[in-house]
Amino acid sequence: MFLAGLPLALAGCGGGEAVWAPEADVLRVAYRAPGPAMLSLITVRSTGNDSGAHTGLMINASQRVIFDGAGSFHHETIPERNDVFFGITPAVEWLYLSFHARETYYVIRQDLVVSDAAAEQALRLALAAGPVPKAACTRAAAGILQQLPGLGSIKKTLFPDRLQEQFARIPGVVTSEIREDDDDDRFLALEAYEPEPL
Repeated sequence: MFLAGLPLALAGCGGGEAVWAPEADVLRVAYRAPGPAMLSLITVRSTGNDSGAHTGLMINASQRVIFDGAGSFHHETIPERNDVFFGITPAVEWLYLSFHARETYYVIRQDLVVSDAAAEQALRLALAAGPVPKAACTRAAAGILQQLPGLGSIKKTLFPDRLQEQFARIPGVVTSEIREDDDDDRFLALEAYEPEPL
């Protein structure tokens, strides 16, 4: 399995913190969402001035993962390999979105159905991309997207809102918005999370 073959040292020069969950943990939680292969660009924006604050990329391939380059999302029950989180069930998906959506920030989600081959390519690129240095989340996500079929027009940028605007121009993108009025301490959502039994 390609997950086991990717060396830890591959991403060690990025400046982020190297994390490498054991293969048994990754296999234990592996989950693929029903429906087509899909990319979901997740953009966190300020409710105050609407500026972009963070970018994540959810990939539904042979399994569903979230690439959260340079992010602060983490939970001891969700295995991570260098900014890639595994076992993205509907409950974990919502935890990730709710973690970012709060009184001071909202989330724009952009879904794009892709071929199985493109989704697998995105998964491989995400696994090779991290750990991502701080403040480089959007650049890393754009770097993955621009290598995929039909997404060559995506340009690298450091600004989440600009990547969101580029992605919106791709035919077939479906956009939704998540707003919550939770306390600004997003870590409260992580503390309240109770994982589903496997």
